[in-house]
Formats: sequence, C-alpha cells, structure tokens
Amino acid sequence: MSPDRDPVTGLPIGWPVALSGPAPGPERIRLDGHHVAVVPLDAAAHGADLAEGAVGPGTEALWQYMPAGPFPDRESFQTYLDNCAASADPLFYAILDARTAKAIGHAALMRIDRANRVIEVGHILYTPALQRTPGATEAMRLLAGYVFDLGYRRYEWKCNALNAPSRNAAQRLGFSYEGLFRQAVIVKGRNRDTTWFSMLDGEWPQIRQGFDRWLDPANLDGGQGLRLGALTTAMIPGTPLRRATKADAAALAALQEAAYAPNRALLGVEPVPLLTPAAEVLARYEVWLSDHGEAPAGALVLDPHPDHLTIWSVAVDPAHQGGGLGNALLAAAEARARDLDLSELRLYTGDKLVRNIDWYARRGYATERVEDLADRRLVHMRKTLA
Repeated sequence: MSPDRDPVTGLPIGWPVALSGPAPGPERIRLDGHHVAVVPLDAAAHGADLAEGAVGPGTEALWQYMPAGPFPDRESFQTYLDNCAASADPLFYAILDARTAKAIGHAALMRIDRANRVIEVGHILYTPALQRTPGATEAMRLLAGYVFDLGYRRYEWKCNALNAPSRNAAQRLGFSYEGLFRQAVIVKGRNRDTTWFSMLDGEWPQIRQGFDRWLDPANLDGGQGLRLGALTTAMIPGTPLRRATKADAAALAALQEAAYAPNRALLGVEPVPLLTPAAEVLARYEVWLSDHGEAPAGALVLDPHPDHLTIWSVAVDPAHQGGGLGNALLAAAEARARDLDLSELRLYTGDKLVRNIDWYARRGYATERVEDLADRRLVHMRKTLA
C-alpha cells in the first residue's frame, strides 16, 4: 500500500486509522475452547496443579528464559503465583485442561498500550502436560482471538534470541519476524538480546483460518494432518504471491468480477466464484494475490483439506490475460500443495466452459465426475502430484 502524502508538504505520511481512540483493556474473563480453557489466574485454586509440573528438580528448563524461577519448592512458587495473580499488567491467565479442569500452564497479556492498540503475549509457561498438545496451540488461538476482538491493531511476541523453541513457535503461530534488539534487557544477571515478532489485525482473519483448520477434529484425528506453520504462512515458497488480508476485499471483488463476468453468457447463470462476497471468500479460504502496480492482476483461492487441496478459483484480470499469469497461478497451487505435504489437487468448473476444461486437462487434470445441480452442471477434476 502506497503511503498518503501531506497536501501541504508533499511528504509521505501514514494512512488514516479508522479507530484511533484507545482500545478496551483486556479483562479477567474465561475463554473456552475444545481442548483447553483460558481463565483468570487464581493462585490459591491453580497453585497445586501448576506446581506438579513446574516445581522441583527436572523443571529447570521450563524457567531457563523466564524472568522468574526455577522454583525449588512449593512455597516460593506460591509466592510467585500470588504476585502474578495480583498483577494487572502483565495480566495472567491460567490454562486449564478442558476435560479435567486442571491447571497445566499460564500466559499473560502484557505491555498493554490501549492508546496505540498494541498488546503483547508473554510469560508463557507450558508444563509437560500441555506441551506439544492441541491445547497448547488452542490456548494461543483463544488469546489472539480475544485481543483482536477487542480491537487491537498489533499483537506482539518477544523472546530471548537464544530461545530457539520460542522463536520457532512464534513463526508456527503466524507471527512475523521483525528484528533483533541487541542488549535489550538484563535477565537474571545476564544479557538478553530480544527477538521481536508481530501479528496485525489485517492479517488475523487468514491466520485465524489456519488455526481453525489445524484444530478441526478432521485434521487432528489419527494424528496431525496439515501443519500449522504451513497453514499460517504468508508466502508460497518459490512464488511472488502474497497472502491477501481483509484490506484486499474490494480489490478482490473487482478482480473476480472482471475475470468471471464474461462467463455469464456461456453458463446462463452467475459464475460460482461470484456467488460468494469477497469478504466471505477471505474468511473461508486462502487467498493469494499477484500484484501489478496498485491493483492485483491475479488471484488464487485455495481450500486446504487434510487429504487434498481444492483450487476454488483462479482469476486473472482480462488486461493481464494471455501473458502466462494463469499458468503461474496454477503452478503456485501445486507449490502450495507440496508446502502443505499434499499430493492431490481438486477443482471444479462449469461443463459449458469447454476452454477451461481443456486448459486444465492439458495441465494434467483429469475429469473425475460431473455433478448435476439445480441450475448448472459442474465438472470435477483431479490431479495427483508426482
């Protein structure tokens, strides 16, 4: 997005912010998920459960990069929890197992900057009972959703630059790396270089979609299917495409209309991609854009499933057709499938769009079946990657 320019000086300036007043502060509320619940930390109620996995010999690694701990005994740990529960910033939440209601971790919303609508997640403690479980991921999805629902524009993750698991977790969860703050703070008498990551409100709808696809029981049953890090990524390796955000809704609508409107006369009905508003497309599917100047020249809309990738739409602006962009978008869909560890691609098109069917067939897609609907017939095609 190009910056605006001041009408007097002509210098570039940032775009206007629609909601420029302070955001509401986070509250001590309960957030319920399928695997875990995130609740206000209660030192008395949650202390014994948390101590089981966070106190004593063998727990030192949990506290290596934390500002507090490790704790050799329950008494010192309880004092720590008392202080956490009394704090308003950081605002601590306990993470409970949804089946047993047992506390298995904690996290905090902190550095709460209501005026600029910026907030950070930190003080993340996952006991062994929570580590590497769907609940560990769901807890972060619940907190991020709560923050963006409150109207925050920026959600931050910071960690010790030496903490490789935390850096990897941030990127898996959809945060973008922003840089290294050298000699940022002193923790436990030692230097800490701090790595910064962030997630923006415009990016959240697509990242949320990745969380929800990963947490879908169909994806988790029988072991993890689609990888979360692949679902939340903002790039397709080897391609220049970028992941669309909610700010692209109007441009996507205009592109889809221009690309598919000519098919109305052939089909005798509204083309399928034009039946769904652009905002809903962005909410339901992965949308990847090929930019050309100020407007996208092409859009690739994908629907990942645990066992295949559906190509929902390939749209090229008429002004850019004939230059190979459609082929590039279809190749990008195959690259995306490989990035998701999928070998099967599926798509459908109208039976009257003979040129489309032939185009897909020349690129290795075979007709699997023809579906009769009330107002049209859809040709379903499939390709298996080598």
